[in-house]
Amino acid sequence: MQRRFAIIGHRAPSNGKLNLNDLSGACGRLDVLVRAVSSALFLSHGMREDCHITLHLMGGPGPSRRVWFDSRNLKGLHVDERAIAGRISKMLEEPVPAIGQLLEFSSGMWHSGGDISTTFDDWQREGVRMILLDADAPLLSNSSFGEERLGFFLSDDKAFTDNELEVLEMERFSLGSERLQGHSAITIVHHILDQS
Repeated sequence: MQRRFAIIGHRAPSNGKLNLNDLSGACGRLDVLVRAVSSALFLSHGMREDCHITLHLMGGPGPSRRVWFDSRNLKGLHVDERAIAGRISKMLEEPVPAIGQLLEFSSGMWHSGGDISTTFDDWQREGVRMILLDADAPLLSNSSFGEERLGFFLSDDKAFTDNELEVLEMERFSLGSERLQGHSAITIVHHILDQS
């Protein structure tokens, strides 16, 4: 079962130089996104076989950028936050590609222009069953799914905006009544789906 995750970084910079010593402050909570990458892709001694994660860097300056990691092709990326942020930092030195133009930056890592609506449209075209994680929705269980492509949408430490929720009109499932950090939510989704 292919699993995809998309997380919005409302303040994460889409261009410029990152301060790797201050991912949570100067980098617009990029630490939240980097931990999500780690939780989505890495196992204790390796990497998940068929998992994607798309980061949406919405904090400017300039146009928004999507960063896509694909575990099937990813090479040379280490699990620690600084290493992942360092790879993103090097990408931010490149111009933002046009929306619809997906450029490979390194093995298993691509970038493109666009925002959450671009990812929604891409996944819809690719037949992905999309799910918004929402604490007020019914509980997620492994019995809810068969062998299909699943895509989960999450936000950073900020709630989805009204405009984003208009775009993300889809099934909703909960992981419990508490609002969890993105990387924790991803870990729980993996745990639930691993039981099937």
